[in-house]
Amino acid sequence: MKKTVSIFLPLVLLWSCATTQGPPPSLHIGNLPPSVVSELSLEERILAEEGWSDLKQGRESRAEKTFSKLGLESPIYAVGLGYINSLSNKLQAAEKFFRQALQYRPELALAHSGLAQIYQKTGQEDQAFAALREVLKTEPDNLWAKQQYESLKARKLEEVLAEAESALDSDDIKKGKAALLKALYYAPQHTDSHLKLAEIYKKENKLQNALVHLKAASSAEPENSDILRNYAETLFQAGQLTKSLSRYEQLSKLEPEKEETQDRIEDLRNQLGIVELPALYDSIPSSEAITREEMAALLAIKFKGIVDESTETPPIIIDTSVSWASKFILQITSLQIMNIYPNHTFQPKKMLNRAEIAEIFSRLALYLEKKGFKLIQQIPPNKIRISDILPQNYYYPSIVKMLSYGIMELTMDRAFQPDLTVSGEEAIKLLDIILALIK
Repeated sequence: MKKTVSIFLPLVLLWSCATTQGPPPSLHIGNLPPSVVSELSLEERILAEEGWSDLKQGRESRAEKTFSKLGLESPIYAVGLGYINSLSNKLQAAEKFFRQALQYRPELALAHSGLAQIYQKTGQEDQAFAALREVLKTEPDNLWAKQQYESLKARKLEEVLAEAESALDSDDIKKGKAALLKALYYAPQHTDSHLKLAEIYKKENKLQNALVHLKAASSAEPENSDILRNYAETLFQAGQLTKSLSRYEQLSKLEPEKEETQDRIEDLRNQLGIVELPALYDSIPSSEAITREEMAALLAIKFKGIVDESTETPPIIIDTSVSWASKFILQITSLQIMNIYPNHTFQPKKMLNRAEIAEIFSRLALYLEKKGFKLIQQIPPNKIRISDILPQNYYYPSIVKMLSYGIMELTMDRAFQPDLTVSGEEAIKLLDIILALIK
């Protein structure tokens, strides 16, 4: 009897080990996702967990019977059958079940993991890579998927880069380009591949294609001045001047000592008609009484492209060197839109009254008419009656002219109030009226 028992116990232990043996090491089976399990009823949850436990311990027959109780439309049934068939090396059937599971739950990482392993066994490495990528979209911390993904990525990237180098060395541009694009399939942020493709497209005069890759390369390495310069210059060549200026300004922060970068910025600003405005220009709208320097700046900026630089010798002005608007003053006085005083002063800080503004606007209107712009009178000058200024007044003709165009107005008692100062906001509105009249 003792001998029988001694023989029986090892047999029991051997049978126990055989029934609890796990799947082959080559097959990875993850855990059931809580998001799927939580949607099941209590009975379904128990069945799913029992079946999955049997599956992970290699008891395929028991697992299949348990999964069948969940119903054919359950994603756990389909993914479970996928792994059961994978364990039996029935890969075609396994793939069918994994795809069925994805019809119910497209984001199911277990199904994508199963497909990845099938594709790895069958040598379909691109499909395996895509399936692993899908796993990581749902489960970014999946250690198994990360290891498989990075290992496959490194190996395939090395292969296609070697293929690209060989093709380009042989002047097989088409094959080299295809290999570089394949490299970006495995590593979308691979800077060197983006740069090589950009150079190929630039040689083919396909600047828009080149810009796609330069943008990606610059985004991957934003502090790389060489890449940024390449991107900025290609934007310039493609005629995208505003974007080119933006990139060159970004480049100037990385290498402020480079004169050629500053020269390109200045050139682009000139082409785009961009003026570097002093900070005080922004304060004009809040000015209680507009000054002569502020008016000169408004005229130069608001009529940019219309008030050209004069070919005449600029006037001699002795008091504008300290004015923030000196450049604008010189431009506007050269065109005789604003005058200077007999002693060669401009008096930039002097506040303007309504009569003086009417004269400036009258000079502006004359300049615009010479440039081909037509201002139409709204009121005949001989019908205008002003109660507080006589026809003999120096400013009278200019005031009447502005009233006839409807640019400036009288009060209810027909007064013009010539000595009244004008705020910055009101001066801007008057200039906007003139701009509207010449459009």
